[in-house]
Amino acid sequence: MTLTSFGPANRIARSAQTHPLTWRLRDDGEPVWLDEYQAKDGYAAARKAFADMAQDDIVQTVKDAGLKGRGGAGFPTGVKWGLMPKDESMNIRYLLCNADEMEPNTWKDRMLMEQLPHLLIEGMLISARALKTYRGYIFLRGEYTTAAVHLRRAVEEAKAAGLLGKNILGSGFDFELFVHTGAGRYICGEETALINSLEGRRANPRSKPPFPAAVGVWGKPTCVNNVETLCNVPAIIGNGVDWYKSLAREGSEDHGTKLMGFSGKVKNPGLWELPFGVTARELFEDYAGGMRDGFKLKCWQPGGAGTGFLLPEHLDAQMYAGGIGKVGTRMGTGLAMAVDDSVNMVSLLRNMEQFFARESCGFCTPCRDGLPWSVKLLMALEKGEGQPGDIETLLGLVGFLGPGKTFCAHAPGAVEPLGSAIKYFRPEFEAGIAQAKPGAVPLARPIVIGA
Repeated sequence: MTLTSFGPANRIARSAQTHPLTWRLRDDGEPVWLDEYQAKDGYAAARKAFADMAQDDIVQTVKDAGLKGRGGAGFPTGVKWGLMPKDESMNIRYLLCNADEMEPNTWKDRMLMEQLPHLLIEGMLISARALKTYRGYIFLRGEYTTAAVHLRRAVEEAKAAGLLGKNILGSGFDFELFVHTGAGRYICGEETALINSLEGRRANPRSKPPFPAAVGVWGKPTCVNNVETLCNVPAIIGNGVDWYKSLAREGSEDHGTKLMGFSGKVKNPGLWELPFGVTARELFEDYAGGMRDGFKLKCWQPGGAGTGFLLPEHLDAQMYAGGIGKVGTRMGTGLAMAVDDSVNMVSLLRNMEQFFARESCGFCTPCRDGLPWSVKLLMALEKGEGQPGDIETLLGLVGFLGPGKTFCAHAPGAVEPLGSAIKYFRPEFEAGIAQAKPGAVPLARPIVIGA
């Protein structure tokens, strides 16, 4: 699968005015190092931020632009920045980049880090200036070894050029940046679990409040942002709020562009920077090329394994949070997966739930016990050994592990695709229920009250 595919035959020309995240990409897929990055206006936005803008003005600009988190939750970035304390005496504070991209079917941050490492560094530099953070960490998924090599080289290049370290651009502002590789755990995508892991602790989510903006890394004020989120900052500062808002399609409540993609048995799987508000059909047909010959689209997920399944008739939904919300699920990471008509949904969900059960931190009971129960039930259904009531038990688990029922959002994301799969493809689950045999001993089942 190519990470730099931008449509059939590259039919859309990328420019700084329409593709702020990707216009600097090389056609050969090689990294854009410092000299080339600066030749393509790299660090111009950082110089503007340092020379012409007060720190609070940077925060307000990002807030006015309506930039939202690109990791999946979609929280307004400027609002998050505004939660950092204003007390100038609190001079120890941190900026963390969440690069623990463990969501299945998602690889957008990997492309940015491997091919445009200086874009991320510039975004973090401007953000650090705005937030008055003197030290930053890129918490990187351990399996992203190429990204780690490229980021570390880019950090050294930026240091040598006076863009990181002491007295940056003669401003008197100091900012150190470190690349920290994690152990490869899905739960580290939750910001407080990431903080615990960075501190050398077990990667469990923390109780909130206090929020990281007040008590984060080593007890100090901390801001955590996703890779793609931070990579949007230079273009916003360089081109302004009105320009950024103009990028999205009419009808979209989200602003700017988004890295979107399609995987599965499509003709042209890949990743594209597109304006918020494009329809999923356009993404699927015009960019991904539709299904391969001999396959038919059965269903699709709009943004990673933790989003609900949708049907082909939902392809006319616009790709932004509210647009996908109207058809019953979440935008997530914006990288969709096509499921073809040869796939058995019970087997697919068993595979997904095994992943989520394994990646649970085990802190809270519903997630720790509920996800393995769902795997046990799905395995029985997959083998044709399910029992009457198993589907109702699964739906009960979907309810008990839903939003607000667990310590963090891991379990709600894990069961969302399960609930939607049963909703749309219940006969496939019913086919796994065996006829009761005389004298058969029932398998142990969870007690689900009120299912």
